[in-house]
Amino acid sequence: MRLLFIEDDLLLQKNLYAHLTAANYLVDVASDGETGLFQGQEYPYDAAIIDVGLPILDGISVIRTLREKNIDFPILVLTARDSWQDKVAGLDAGADDYLTKPFQAEELLARLNALIRRSAGQASPLIKNGPLSLNTKSLQVEVDNKAIKLSSSEYKLLEYMMLHLDEVTSKATLTEHIYDQDFDLDSNVIEVFIRRLRKKLDPDNEYGFIETLRGHGYKLKRLD
Repeated sequence: MRLLFIEDDLLLQKNLYAHLTAANYLVDVASDGETGLFQGQEYPYDAAIIDVGLPILDGISVIRTLREKNIDFPILVLTARDSWQDKVAGLDAGADDYLTKPFQAEELLARLNALIRRSAGQASPLIKNGPLSLNTKSLQVEVDNKAIKLSSSEYKLLEYMMLHLDEVTSKATLTEHIYDQDFDLDSNVIEVFIRRLRKKLDPDNEYGFIETLRGHGYKLKRLD
């Protein structure tokens, strides 16, 4: 999952970046509202974390502009402890949830996880598709109740596809949601990871989880 994180407090920015990347998120960081707004309009994100008190352009304006441009990824807004006005303004501008400073990183991760799941129509951290299950909280993957060990990149790819069941997704889109902005979109690395996932999840091709649609991309079939 690819996140936009707009925060001008560099210590908080550094700390949360470490927690987010450790939780398998790909994170693009901006330290002011103007830069963050540009990134939010330029790149495909699965969610955003936006502080209210940003330099150059405040967080409420960033959120409002994104929504006016029909950019609909979930947004978690960060507000000051006692500023109920900022909470209301953030939600009115189009934020999906808010978190009051100071907070624990674990709470932010839980709220972010829930926002992304809900945006994909999933209420529970445990996403099931026939014999395949993925827990977005524990990062555990199982097939027929047997744990499957995946690399970080393999997990990110599978998680994205599990949250977009039965959708045809191009290699370029998968790459954009797994790798940073400088990654070569023409690389065949997605093909390599798809092959690895097939081998690990379904070595005997019993279920045929992942379909290849030549010229279009890949689809994780809905089996239940």
